[in-house]
Amino acid sequence: MKARLIFLLILIFTCFPLVGAASADPRSKVVSKIDTDQKWIAITFDDGPNPVYTPQILDLLKQYQAKATFFVLGKRVQMYPAIAIREVNEGHEIANHTFDHHFLKNYPAQKLVDEIRQTQEVIFDITEQMPHVFRPPGGFYNDALLDSMKEDKLTVVMWSWYQDTKDWRKPGVDKIVSQVLGNVHNGDIILFHDLQGDCSQTVEALRRILPELQKRGYQFLTVSDLIAKTRK
Repeated sequence: MKARLIFLLILIFTCFPLVGAASADPRSKVVSKIDTDQKWIAITFDDGPNPVYTPQILDLLKQYQAKATFFVLGKRVQMYPAIAIREVNEGHEIANHTFDHHFLKNYPAQKLVDEIRQTQEVIFDITEQMPHVFRPPGGFYNDALLDSMKEDKLTVVMWSWYQDTKDWRKPGVDKIVSQVLGNVHNGDIILFHDLQGDCSQTVEALRRILPELQKRGYQFLTVSDLIAKTRK
């Protein structure tokens, strides 16, 4: 009975792997944290652009000379092209988060791959930048998706498991701030959202998080820059 339970657990985590505490899945090279002695971190935003709050986020990043990675939805880049162009022009990284935020667990894998490739084309057509990193909605992936991303030369990037702010739930500014500042480590990849709707808590939290991390000596890098610096 015990052996069967262990087998079932292994099967579950093999078929539906989610990022945990490890830096990366050695089998898939999925990145969730970078091992470094330097005070480098990556701030990331999912599900945008948002016409109201993404510009506010960009203003704050510019104020603190911070670079970030925006995992955008293709359909929203089409809706708000000027914001996507601004992200690129201000030195941020624009990355792929599918066209319409479909989850692998309830969406055919090949359709998802087609959607990812569609989003690559949309982003390039509008910003003249080709994304190098991809984040699967909800953190769901399997071997087939990873193989396709390798073929397309896209690095699959998650987030540090203790740096999921869950800001989309609107837990309160204090809780978002505490989640980040109370757990920050070198090489972290921090997850925020600039999704459709009210992102005011995220913006207000950033007003407190950015200057405090800067005061602690952290440098804000894009995900690709963070990976590249530690692979030299």
